[in-house]
Amino acid sequence: MTSYQFMAPEVASFISGAIAMGFVVCSVFFLRFWRRTKDGLFLAFSLAFLLLALCQALTTMLGLPLEERSWIYLLRLAAFTLLIGAILAKNMGK
Repeated sequence: MTSYQFMAPEVASFISGAIAMGFVVCSVFFLRFWRRTKDGLFLAFSLAFLLLALCQALTTMLGLPLEERSWIYLLRLAAFTLLIGAILAKNMGK
């Protein structure tokens, strides 16, 4: 059971779109800092937020009832793996 099932489908789609838009805004925010500093951590955060936006948008557009049981969940896994890898690389001094 998804958390949006108690809402009307139109409201759930609107909220999902707002969440995806928020991810894209965060991505652009981090991309701006990457262009200024050329720090790879900012680029990794930007790409991760783009993956999360894509995951959110595809889940809504394809109408998947259980995101955690679909192939789209691998996009979310890739985003968080990218974040963890970038943070570890930054802390290791690379």
